[in-house]
Amino acid sequence: MSKPQTIVGLSGGVDSSVAAIELLRQGESIAGLFMQNWEDDGSGDCRAEDDRRDAVAVAGKLGIPIHFRNFSGQYWEGVFEHFLAEYARGRTPNPDILCNREIKFKYFLDAARELGASHIATGHYARVREVDGEFQLLRAADRSKDQTYFLHQLGQAQLSATKFPLGEMLKTRVREIASEHELATAAKKDSTGICFIGERDFRTFLSQYLPVREGEMQTPSGRVIGQHQGVFFYTLGQREGLHIGGMRDFPQAPWFVVGKDVPNNILYVDQCLGEPFLQSTELRSEPMHWVRGVAPSQSFTCLAQTLYRQTPSEANVTLQDDGSLHVEFATPQRAVTPGQSLVLYDGDVCLGGAVIESTNAPLELKLAA
Repeated sequence: MSKPQTIVGLSGGVDSSVAAIELLRQGESIAGLFMQNWEDDGSGDCRAEDDRRDAVAVAGKLGIPIHFRNFSGQYWEGVFEHFLAEYARGRTPNPDILCNREIKFKYFLDAARELGASHIATGHYARVREVDGEFQLLRAADRSKDQTYFLHQLGQAQLSATKFPLGEMLKTRVREIASEHELATAAKKDSTGICFIGERDFRTFLSQYLPVREGEMQTPSGRVIGQHQGVFFYTLGQREGLHIGGMRDFPQAPWFVVGKDVPNNILYVDQCLGEPFLQSTELRSEPMHWVRGVAPSQSFTCLAQTLYRQTPSEANVTLQDDGSLHVEFATPQRAVTPGQSLVLYDGDVCLGGAVIESTNAPLELKLAA
């Protein structure tokens, strides 16, 4: 049997299924590979076995071989331990970004090469373009599904060996193609949230690994209005799950998380009247990853995102001596969160990204003083 040109990461979802169809349509020799990244912990919430069955069904329908690899150990060390450490610091990490860098475009790529393939393909909504021997990561044609925010840690070595067959397609067309081929995944819901948590309650899951430490819930002025279950359970801008009832001397308005004092175990909350506490115009990042390997220049203007599906904002970027960035936004940004990622763009081209270290939000500056 001849070796495949490309190994498609079949996840058991509709996107990876149609990615395989597109490569076959283009005349590629392909095989599938199903990655298991999380061991079933007995909770009944792990979807891995269902996804595996769907991936096998798709491979059978398309008449392609399928391989299996268990990367759960690598995932624990490269993604989950970092996830827990960040939450313990009171920060809000994004495990999908680390999973792409450490698992899907590292161990998966290595496995594909061991199987004799030169390239890998996934169902991500993104594009790769080669210009004068340099590979660029571009936004997908379907902006509502664009996933370059989660792929910004990729570099030249990964992009040169990666194909994104759905990059030019709309999600509606992807569903149509899956239906036309009568795939079991055609009507399957897209996975949401953090993969290893599944449908279970986030706090319940996290409390298995981090000790619950109750503390005071205060307004920015220091008035105690309730108790929290642990500052690491909450993120900036969060409204749900605060369980703050009607409070005397306060208007009937929603409450939001506006700050976290981790050393003193205080969660700061305020109503919409306190929205300025969530606004920042500057941030400092950790060392930056550049897709092309180097920065465009020492200082430049570009578009920036601090959240997935956020409308990009114009920003002035200055590279620091340690590789970190100082970023000034043209307009105030809401709930810019340490631990999340800053991703920079030049039009459709993703320049790279970095973890957010700190901001100049009023309450963050006060707590840092």
